[in-house]
Amino acid sequence: MGGRLWGVGCSDSQGEFLHPTPYTLHPTPYPLHPIPYTLLAIPSSKPHVYNPAMQRVTVLIKRRAECRDLPLPSYETEGSVGMDLAAAVDGDVVLGPGERALIPCGFFMALPPGYEAQVRPRSGLAVRHGVSLVNTPGTIDSDYRGEVKVPMINHGAEPFTVKRGMRIAQMIVMPVPPVELVEVDELPETARGEGGFGHT
Repeated sequence: MGGRLWGVGCSDSQGEFLHPTPYTLHPTPYPLHPIPYTLLAIPSSKPHVYNPAMQRVTVLIKRRAECRDLPLPSYETEGSVGMDLAAAVDGDVVLGPGERALIPCGFFMALPPGYEAQVRPRSGLAVRHGVSLVNTPGTIDSDYRGEVKVPMINHGAEPFTVKRGMRIAQMIVMPVPPVELVEVDELPETARGEGGFGHT
């Protein structure tokens, strides 16, 4: 059955309530089970698809005091995977060709254990201006409590200006399973073997 679901809201560092976002419910053939996490509703001008069969994740977020005029990370369309990040620069930052700069995003967050946030370039900036990220995707660990910042680089031929509030990157929250390394003398064989770069 279809319908509307209002996501769970949250309060910012000043105790002001961030209004919940409407999510669109779609029918699912999967049985629903109790889920240990809830979905943090990020204010957005557009509804985002919520699939009840998927695990919901709570991400606590806190604005920097000087950035109350900027939007929190949000989905631009109902099918978006990444949440857009806005530049929290005090004034214009001009990146000349080949130059890079660490651009603040104006918020702090706490990911649940077992999750990471990946920060990726925006394709529109890459195609139109040759602007990307120095390391992509960048990883934000669950125990990091500093301000989220984006290392931008201009691969284009013309200067690029980063303005306050500009959408400069996108963030995706992903589960990361714990990994145990087991040292062995021999590895299982495969048809590929040691074939590396360009082998296929």
